[in-house]
Amino acid sequence: MDGRNWSMFLLPYEQAVEELKIKFKALRAELKAREEYSPIEFVTGRIKRVSSILEKAKRLNVPMDALEQGIEDIAGIRIMCQFVEDIYRVVEIIRAREDMRVVYEKDYITHKKESGYRSYHVIVEYPIQLAGGSKRVLAEIQVRTLAMNFWATIEHSLNYKYKESLPEELRARLKKAAEAAFLLDEEMSSIREEIMAAQKHFEDKSNLVSSVLNGIQELYMNHHLREAARYQLKFNELWEKEDVVELKRLDEDIRRSLDNLRRKQERK
Repeated sequence: MDGRNWSMFLLPYEQAVEELKIKFKALRAELKAREEYSPIEFVTGRIKRVSSILEKAKRLNVPMDALEQGIEDIAGIRIMCQFVEDIYRVVEIIRAREDMRVVYEKDYITHKKESGYRSYHVIVEYPIQLAGGSKRVLAEIQVRTLAMNFWATIEHSLNYKYKESLPEELRARLKKAAEAAFLLDEEMSSIREEIMAAQKHFEDKSNLVSSVLNGIQELYMNHHLREAARYQLKFNELWEKEDVVELKRLDEDIRRSLDNLRRKQERK
């Protein structure tokens, strides 16, 4: 091992992971706000451990002075999706971004690995700003479904335990489990529209309730106590009945009351 300062070496990658996580989480929030659905379920990130970097460099015959170019996944981002179709949507979004450059892609969904592993990998070159100037680092973005991620996490743990030499029986069982996970993804895709409609209904109801309660709270804060109390009683009644139609009418009434309140305040 060379005498490099590993903390300093990994610093740019740590910054890249944090920035990329923030950007993809913000993208998720924006898509949900604009389109009411996001193909991104959640985002995680990690820096490869020094021991793993050294092991991979040895396996790939990467010289110690070429780690930045030879090891592409020192910085890693994982984007989880609900459906297989969402994976390809996310990949299209990554390709269109101007704040990173796609170096190449590996489609392990269409062309699964021998082990049964499925995921979509995008290697990007990402620019970061350091105290000493700008620097471009490589990062790997893995896009996969929740089922693929569950399987891959288990396989990674077992490979770590058996040092990449899994017993044949365990290897066969893992491959069988990988196919079961993919069948689950296919089944979920077949009822995707129904799932999305149910999720939208739940989210719409949640947003409606928040709007009503926030409106009532605003009336209380502006000392319109009698009106706020009346709306609160009506909300409690409708909430018990789960009457979404009447809840919408209640929300409209509260919005009108708040508009009137604001107009009176503006005239003062």
